[in-house]
Amino acid sequence: MGLSPRAQDLVSRLAEDTPKLGDLRKMAKEIKRDHDLALELWSTGAYYPRLLALLIMDKRLLTQDVIESLAGDIQEHNLKQRSHLADWLLANQLTKSKQTIALMETWEDAASPTLRRIFWYHQGRLRWRSKAPPDNAGDLLTSLERDMGDAEPEVQMMMNLCAAQIGIYEPEHRARCVALGERLRLYVDEKVPRGCTPPYLPVWISTEVAKLG
Repeated sequence: MGLSPRAQDLVSRLAEDTPKLGDLRKMAKEIKRDHDLALELWSTGAYYPRLLALLIMDKRLLTQDVIESLAGDIQEHNLKQRSHLADWLLANQLTKSKQTIALMETWEDAASPTLRRIFWYHQGRLRWRSKAPPDNAGDLLTSLERDMGDAEPEVQMMMNLCAAQIGIYEPEHRARCVALGERLRLYVDEKVPRGCTPPYLPVWISTEVAKLG
């Protein structure tokens, strides 16, 4: 089945140049919510049409089966693209509905690396400057200590982020998070731009805690 004229026009516009992410958001604002159009754009398999699709989908139609299908498609992309697609799925759709938030919280052991990445990123986001983070840090750290060293790269990055957020914002677990970083030594030699915090857990946690005063 071919694309509708409207979908063809959007795909052509996106293929003419490398769009800025702000341009995609402007396009989505003009389109508003259009789930059928989103599925057409998604079906192309192209990166920018899929990003646009994630902005105009109807969150009410994102069942577990639909999300698993999207996650499988995301795995077709390279690491950078699939990380960005997963993050946009999380931020623009999954966090907007109690139904999908409840689904996310079941994905710790999902078969899909994309869903597991989303699980850990969501858990990390819940702790950013939160006065009342969830009370599951101990259980999360047990899983991190067991699984983080062998996780897929995109999952491992978000597990590391979650451990950092626990260490920064939940002092009672800070030593455990630092010890996890010292044991695994993930990202210990990674270079970052000036002014950015290295992702090595002991450095990341100590730097951000100092900023909190």
